[in-house]
Amino acid sequence: MSSNPILPTLVMKFGGTSVGTAAAMAQAAQIVRDVASDWPRRVAVVSALSGVTDLLLDQARSAAHGSGGNLLQAAEDISRRHNAIADDLVSDLALRAQVRQDIGHLVTDFVQLCQAIGVLGEATPRALDAVASLGERMCIRLFGAVLTAQGVLARPVEATQLIVTDEHFQSAHPDFAATTRRTRQVLEPTLAQGCVPVVTGFIGATPSGAITTLGRGGSDYSAAVLGAVLPAQEVWIWTDVDGVMTADPRLVPGARTIPVLSFREVSELAYYGAKVLHPKTIRPVIEAGIGLRVCNTFNPAHPGTRLVGEDTNHSNGVIKAVTAIRGLTLVTLEGRGMLGVPGMAARTFGAVAATGVSVPLITQASSEQSICFAVPAESTQTVVSALEASFAQEIAGRDIDRVWATDEVVIISVVGSGMSRTPGVAGRVFSALGSKGVNVIAIAQGSSEVSISLVVDAKDTQAAVNTLHELII
Repeated sequence: MSSNPILPTLVMKFGGTSVGTAAAMAQAAQIVRDVASDWPRRVAVVSALSGVTDLLLDQARSAAHGSGGNLLQAAEDISRRHNAIADDLVSDLALRAQVRQDIGHLVTDFVQLCQAIGVLGEATPRALDAVASLGERMCIRLFGAVLTAQGVLARPVEATQLIVTDEHFQSAHPDFAATTRRTRQVLEPTLAQGCVPVVTGFIGATPSGAITTLGRGGSDYSAAVLGAVLPAQEVWIWTDVDGVMTADPRLVPGARTIPVLSFREVSELAYYGAKVLHPKTIRPVIEAGIGLRVCNTFNPAHPGTRLVGEDTNHSNGVIKAVTAIRGLTLVTLEGRGMLGVPGMAARTFGAVAATGVSVPLITQASSEQSICFAVPAESTQTVVSALEASFAQEIAGRDIDRVWATDEVVIISVVGSGMSRTPGVAGRVFSALGSKGVNVIAIAQGSSEVSISLVVDAKDTQAAVNTLHELII
């Protein structure tokens, strides 16, 4: 069964803050109503109410450690939040009672799952996924009722009926062929009736029916997957900001929305800490050639940011955004005995990998006498100790002089695909920083030239970000 080629299809995803209060959920429902004339076939994908998933998982982990004292209080808090929205927005008494009953059953499931985890003394990835799914499963019932109360024909649909995944619990991968078949089979009849399916974000199920979650950016990913397999003409991600910003507005008051971003640019921004979509979440949409927008639930008239496969229009300047990752240190392994010795980098990062610490930036001098890389500040001593143990023989023989770490530093990245076609961008970046007295400790630039990353002292963060933001035309 294929999608109707005449009537356009739109997938809209609403994040936790977009449905987290009665006012926010009413606004989200209004958006679904308002686009009906342009988009007769609409799918709403919703996250859990803001904060609910964290609360669910915290209780599950506490139960695993034998500390389940707050479980009933947490269950009461979750029930109260959902019921308060139902009381405010669902006037039909029978519909409201049904929603409260459905949410009550799911809250009971939550309590029983946590109690079972407490008995076992272990929270397996599969059990955590079952717990984590409950927030979205509550929300679709509530949002579906709110839409119905506003005169929109709507039906809650659990994505376990649609998105088929492998058994990699907590970060599952969809089987696109099976998901395409299931999604069209389940959603097409609903869409054909003019009904809005309200689908759980973040979750799927294995072929045997075990609930899985899709990992970081899961609800965005759900929307992208459904948009690709239906297929939809567009996917709109509704959040609490006016699209993707040129910088963190808390650091740069003059930050503004970026009208158009390419997939590579978004990937770099996400990696270096910007509040944007995770790259995996948009890949299905980009590969399917479907339109993708990031919009503000609380300012729906704003056009937001449009995401494209490749941005061929660089009229907004070669640098599009500036990001900052805080709370890091630089670890350096140095010594004249490293010069020309094969395998030093492999041994270095093998030792780091064994600690489970992620490395966001690496730089190495061409002389090969030092290797420098960034790590989270809280992991610094763990990494230094691991390197000292791994290279104990070389340190004793003075082939390696020392392993040491800086005080806290920040990675600043400038991003823009136009940089690859424009000479002198790096020169402008470092000249601007030099003119403001900001010292650059380390530099890294990928061969794609979509971004330049540099390390500065933590105290220079504000000055560096604001200075580089001025280079955005």
